[in-house]
Amino acid sequence: MTDLKNVEVPPFFVCPISLEIMKDPVTLHTGITYDRDSIEKWLYTKKNNTCPVTKQVLLDVELTPNHTVRRLIQSWCTLNPTCGVERVPTPRAPISKTQILKLLKDLKVPSLQMKSLKRLKTLVLESETNKKSMEAAGAVEYLTYFELVTPSDEAVGILYHMHISQATLQGLLAKNNEFVETLTRVLQRAVNYETRTYAVMLLKSMFDAAQPMQVASSLKHEFFVELVNVLNDQISHKATKATLKLLINVCLSGRNRIRAAEASAVPALIDILLDSSDKRLLEMVLLALDQLCQCAEGRSELLKHGAGLAVVSKKIFRVSPVASDRALRIVYSVAKYSGNDAVVAEMLQIGVVGKLCLVLQVDCGSKMKEKAIEILKMHARVWSNSPCIPHNLISSYPS
Repeated sequence: MTDLKNVEVPPFFVCPISLEIMKDPVTLHTGITYDRDSIEKWLYTKKNNTCPVTKQVLLDVELTPNHTVRRLIQSWCTLNPTCGVERVPTPRAPISKTQILKLLKDLKVPSLQMKSLKRLKTLVLESETNKKSMEAAGAVEYLTYFELVTPSDEAVGILYHMHISQATLQGLLAKNNEFVETLTRVLQRAVNYETRTYAVMLLKSMFDAAQPMQVASSLKHEFFVELVNVLNDQISHKATKATLKLLINVCLSGRNRIRAAEASAVPALIDILLDSSDKRLLEMVLLALDQLCQCAEGRSELLKHGAGLAVVSKKIFRVSPVASDRALRIVYSVAKYSGNDAVVAEMLQIGVVGKLCLVLQVDCGSKMKEKAIEILKMHARVWSNSPCIPHNLISSYPS
């Protein structure tokens, strides 16, 4: 609209959200007309459930094409070509359920598979309405069995771009982890980094949508091995963050912490601590390590890594208050549950004890100070008079 010259745009041609001339006007049951792309983003991407103008709650979201307004806009554009107005093309009609079912049926025919998959991918990228129509027609359930009927790379990409609803994701997770195991096999076989990213993003979405009781403690060793491979391969920043969030989510279960530790998750997390400077990434890594160090297997892996305990301690006061708190919790777990003579001596030599004394000197909140005091008192017999602690810090040692 800013490019239009010497022409007044009729106000009912303008979308209330984008403030641009509408290309595909649709009307809600509230009587307000919007451009389809803008209202779909409002409803489906931003997860709103109200009419933007009236603020009325939308119990039934039905976008009815407003052909009258569209034709008026097209006629107006035709009459004003010299004013910088371009004609609005007639929008393509959303895909019908019959068309979707035909495409899904064609997936069973080897000679039609790739053509059908490409058409489904085009549709899912075309509009939010197509995404919802495909899900309503049962495309999710069909494509989750893609190993049997379709090339997995294409099917995983379509499922990812569908932005599957929370209810459907919960339903997938409830089916004895079948889809989790399918996506695990995709991660094992895929050579395409994009496909691996889509697979891990789908897994993250499933567990984000899970009810507390659905965070399965029956996840297999291979599942955690593949998550660790994604972290080690650094296939993309997006995939790394999704994998960390997924790991944190599933490791709410004690059994899963053990499986993750046995799959070498701890060394992979430590390597990220050593290499990354991304604050949010480091916070997630320390949260995951905190969870894993609540089991003996996780603490053992941390202590076996040459830089493990040292880099965790170094992150206190170096990243953020959240990161400092998590790093201190890891030190606490090690000191309390794995603090044999060798570990206690190592903590002194690599500066962990000095860092704990520093916690008592700076303004960092009472909870952190209380935890540091507790750790220092645990091993006061070995640490309290050690010459390894700098003179300016030893004075803070609790009596």
